[in-house]
Amino acid sequence: MDVATDPGHASGSDDVSQARVVVGVDGSDSSIDALRWAARLAPSLGATIDATIAWHPAHTYGFYPYPADYRPDQEAAEMLSDAIAGAFDGVPPAGIVESVREGHPSQVLIDAARHAQMLVLGSRGHGGFSGLLLGSVSAYCAEHAPCPVLVVRAEAGTSEQ
Repeated sequence: MDVATDPGHASGSDDVSQARVVVGVDGSDSSIDALRWAARLAPSLGATIDATIAWHPAHTYGFYPYPADYRPDQEAAEMLSDAIAGAFDGVPPAGIVESVREGHPSQVLIDAARHAQMLVLGSRGHGGFSGLLLGSVSAYCAEHAPCPVLVVRAEAGTSEQ
């Protein structure tokens, strides 16, 4: 598996010679459904799946320093791996690439989608208000992505309906 931790380097995932479907993952039910949709679509596009998660250091209040072992990049990588394992019952599609990038999710996904055949996102992540049908990241990406965007609602029976 390929894990890119540098925001400017995706270790092969920006390679224009390789067809890619980029999937935004945040561990939410709808992002796991987005992974499943990407797995259905990628073969018809002759593409690999680039599962991408964004992270940025949490904001602190006051003068408390981060613990010495604070590694948001590792937490994001674990969340991504767990989401992929959950989406595919522990058997992910061949060739799936895991990309862990620092930055705001909207911009990370727009950058990752450069030269991609499609960007697949869940309709809502962990933030925002439960009544919204479209989250701020998916709305932003739908408007600004350099490729077609598929926004996936959580499937029936999940907590995000």
